[in-house]
Amino acid sequence: MSRPRHARQDSVAQDRGGVLASRLLDVPVEEFARDIWSRRAHLTRGRRDFADLFSAEAVDELVSTRGLRAPFLRVAKQGQTLPDSRFTAPGGVGAEIGDQIDDTALWRQFADGATIVLQALHRTWATVADFAATLATELGHPVQANAYVTPPANRGFDDHYDVHDVFVLQVEGTKRWVIHEPVHPAPLRDQPWTDHRDAVAAAAHTEPVIDTVLEPGDVLYLPRGWLHAAEAQGAVSIHLTLGVHVWTRYALAEQLVNAALSDLRDDPAMRAALPLGLDDPTEHLSAIGERLTTALAEADPAPTFHRVRRSQGRSAPLGPLAQLTALDQLTDATALRLRDALETRMTGDRLQTRVGWLDLTEQEQPAVRRLLDERTLTAVDLGIPVARRLLRAGVVVPVEVP
Repeated sequence: MSRPRHARQDSVAQDRGGVLASRLLDVPVEEFARDIWSRRAHLTRGRRDFADLFSAEAVDELVSTRGLRAPFLRVAKQGQTLPDSRFTAPGGVGAEIGDQIDDTALWRQFADGATIVLQALHRTWATVADFAATLATELGHPVQANAYVTPPANRGFDDHYDVHDVFVLQVEGTKRWVIHEPVHPAPLRDQPWTDHRDAVAAAAHTEPVIDTVLEPGDVLYLPRGWLHAAEAQGAVSIHLTLGVHVWTRYALAEQLVNAALSDLRDDPAMRAALPLGLDDPTEHLSAIGERLTTALAEADPAPTFHRVRRSQGRSAPLGPLAQLTALDQLTDATALRLRDALETRMTGDRLQTRVGWLDLTEQEQPAVRRLLDERTLTAVDLGIPVARRLLRAGVVVPVEVP
């Protein structure tokens, strides 16, 4: 990742009031949650530019000096995604992997009107990663980040919809956005716009809900399913798309059913074979349905839900050398803080986190619970053995001295 650590801390410190309220909305968060979230598109003008998050210089650095590979970049032109072979090549001696970005080939595609899509910036660019992690915590839903870099008077993709909510942050240049209401409201992850291609094409010729040009500092919120197409205006356009992969009631229903089926797996009667020579299972369905209904009523989907939720995000970065130094130089006065974005959860005497779990003794639990509340403690407050254990597990990190 790029940008000095102290600069990232300064950026985050400015937004401690909440990035949703301070950077993305012109209405109170409560109003957004009640009237807008997952219901309708919303345009916010000029809250604050996003030069602290991303820039043209960041694009050039990622493309030309980072050894970026194709999964983290794609190219679109005239509504089509180009094959990776059109802009990738081996990197020479010691870097022969063939799917690395070829900056010359990429430049030629861009000069010919193609849009560069930098994917998963929440993994490759520190300031965007910090911002996305903070937003995910506020929303309670996982957030990914992409950047779209479009040459003047070009569009990367035709009218389509996404299967996740998005916040569009205009970084540089201007881009015209044309928005239509959904043809398939609130699509699930496995219901892409291509399943409704004809309806999408027809809707694109109707009167739009929003037809506007975004300028640097503008933010557009679109719930999943809302149709959109965007075209750069008189200069190169750079925008960030923060994709919110919302948890749905359907997803919770899946977790509930999976928990119930897991219970049925442990029931010998449900594992028993149906009668020999069976032609029609109808007479067995009533009893099976009753047993399934009971299992659903008794099922607890929470453990699976929390496990899946932890798997859908990433904890804050951890430096192995800094961690080893903290272990080697640990004293009573060493300040340690809970690693960000761990999704910690105490279940009985077990501490569940994104980086694994720890079973805690009765003596260890009070200090760890205090850490979860206060987030920062000295090693003596935790107890040196507990502090060492948490450092080794990657649950705490040393507090940096300014």
